[in-house]
Amino acid sequence: MPPSQSAAPDCQPSPHSETPSPHIVVLGTGGTISCTHDATGALVPTLSTTELLQPVAHRFDIDVIIEPRDIARLDSSSITFDDYDTINAAIVDALSDPHVTGVIVTHGTDSMEESAMAADIIHNDPRPVIFTGAQRPADDPEADGPVNLFDSIVVAMDASARDIGVLIVFGHAVIPARGAMKWHTSDPLAFATNAPDESPRPRPLPAVTFAGHRVDIIPAYPGADATLIHAAIAAGAEGLVIEGMGAGNVGDVLADAITFVTEQGTPVVMTSRVPRGEVSAQYGGAGGGLTLTRKGVIGAQCVHAGQARVILAAAIDAGVSPHALFDV
Repeated sequence: MPPSQSAAPDCQPSPHSETPSPHIVVLGTGGTISCTHDATGALVPTLSTTELLQPVAHRFDIDVIIEPRDIARLDSSSITFDDYDTINAAIVDALSDPHVTGVIVTHGTDSMEESAMAADIIHNDPRPVIFTGAQRPADDPEADGPVNLFDSIVVAMDASARDIGVLIVFGHAVIPARGAMKWHTSDPLAFATNAPDESPRPRPLPAVTFAGHRVDIIPAYPGADATLIHAAIAAGAEGLVIEGMGAGNVGDVLADAITFVTEQGTPVVMTSRVPRGEVSAQYGGAGGGLTLTRKGVIGAQCVHAGQARVILAAAIDAGVSPHALFDV
């Protein structure tokens, strides 16, 4: 198991409980968990949320209400800012019912970490919201979707899942959204976390609309010049996320461009292309992390580029300083 992950509880609520039956809403958005092979061998999302739940619901030996709601049937690599708004609205709507115990979102793995982050930014309810999916399609003899969905329902009914923000439950691991990342393309344990233990979570924003905003990710690499930064700004980027090297460093030419756009008022967040560890401002020189921090570049801490893009877009929409969402 990758570091800093919790195992899903191997338990079920007592059948003798006198409390009302748990009520779990499952929002289906597509992804591999809903896919089957077509006549050409390609994977396509075909199963409804009701169909996803059929091999799962009978496994509970207590009365539990599991309510399916279809939101979309998307390949998660195609998800946009508009879709974050759709998913978030569906979560808020589900939680508007005080009898709902928790919400599960079935989602493709390619961009699950971003969608979970988008939901976590505004999630201000003690009840759990859980993202899950599958690495293997529904018609695979060893499909992992039903197990992940079952684990997600168990976790959603567990009191320990309350008041901690949005979670990813996958491969028997329970991972907070902030700092989560897909670490393997095909292993059933698809997700790990780069967050430290007991990582603080920023105060949720009251509301965010992602649609209509543009934040671009610019990779740093040896010899990178300013071309991509100039192109992003010309295309209307309101903010930039730099995927830096090491603990958050870039070459001199790229650093000059970053400094220029920062001075013009464009927020810039520094992340790292390194899988583990936090961005830290230590080095001098034009492209050193300390130099860039002193010129206004924001360190993303444990968050990688995809999630940093979502966080920065949320800050821009809410009109709050990005520092408030990264420096926690």
